[in-house]
Amino acid sequence: MPWKEQHTVDQRMAFVLAYMQRRVTMAELCREFGVSRKTGYKWTQRFLDGGAPNLLNRATVPRQAPHAVAADVVATIVALRKRYPTWGPKKLDTYLKREKPKLERPSRSTMANILKRNDLVKERTPRRRTPQSTFPLAMAIDSNAIWCADFKGKFRVARRYCHPLTITDAWSRFVLRNEPLEGERTEASRQVFESAFREFGLPWRMRTDNGAPFASTAIGGLSSLSVWWVKLGILPERINLGHPEQNGRHERMHRTLKAEVASPPAAEWEEQRRMLMQWRQEFNEVRPHEALEDMQTPASIYRPSLRQYPEQLGDPDYPDHFELRRVRHTGAISMCDQHVVLSSVLQRECVGLEPIDDGLWHLWFGPVFLGRLQELGRKKYQLDKSTPVRWKAT
Repeated sequence: MPWKEQHTVDQRMAFVLAYMQRRVTMAELCREFGVSRKTGYKWTQRFLDGGAPNLLNRATVPRQAPHAVAADVVATIVALRKRYPTWGPKKLDTYLKREKPKLERPSRSTMANILKRNDLVKERTPRRRTPQSTFPLAMAIDSNAIWCADFKGKFRVARRYCHPLTITDAWSRFVLRNEPLEGERTEASRQVFESAFREFGLPWRMRTDNGAPFASTAIGGLSSLSVWWVKLGILPERINLGHPEQNGRHERMHRTLKAEVASPPAAEWEEQRRMLMQWRQEFNEVRPHEALEDMQTPASIYRPSLRQYPEQLGDPDYPDHFELRRVRHTGAISMCDQHVVLSSVLQRECVGLEPIDDGLWHLWFGPVFLGRLQELGRKKYQLDKSTPVRWKAT
């Protein structure tokens, strides 16, 4: 028998208090309030167990699941998965539909949950990704404002894989380098960039994707190559993950290169190198470029940079109010006898700490944001790399 509609909790409280006073029997009290004795005893016991809060309505939990998958269907799915351990819900569903058409199959998402509940799915280890760049992509407004670099895939030449490293000027489309390398390695790539810097000077930005050797999963997305660029005064500018169109003019050049000198490639390595060099000269000086005004050639408008390649490298420049730290050979900096680990790519480099608040700093390597460093008390520090901050010019 239900309680009266108005002030249900108040009526329950009045009922319990009246019963505690023992002025009438439980049966008489239940008749007075219009409830059954079972209901009266239930709310009285709840009050004795937990006080007034226990007189509130509790969330009801269904005792049955009318849409639950039948046990025999679950057993069939589990047995089939154990028989074919590499099959997922799509293949299991298709197989059961074909072989057991009368079986009431659950949805594929439900099949996936059944596999997880029965420990038949191994969770994948999250893949470490390159941290997102904190710099917006700049506009190419003149020669050497932005250089673009990438590897043009790979193809076999004389039983070896050829990885052409290409460098272009984003504004003029001038191809600075298209050097065939045997792998996408740091040292070989650095030699190609150094020869381009010595011949054409230094750009202000270098736009690449997020792959090696241009970037890494280390702090700030830095690699040994991009650390070198920062020390040269070049800002590493990375496109977003999975968006090659952000380096579209360079990718379009790759399309032409592949069609003219890599499909098919040469039979010998030196012949392939000669073909690449000849193609570069033709692309820069002979071939009219449709993206340029009056279809000029890239060489007709490109001008070398006035920023010369330095013979000696110094530390990045920092504002006067920054605190400077030299990264140890272990990749850590010292803060009040505590070692805060950064990355091995920064060993022996100078980083800057920008004071933000008491016990809070922004950590920088040149213009590259590395993270927030916070003092936790008792000379303990925590580095948070998750919140990106853009460089503020001073």
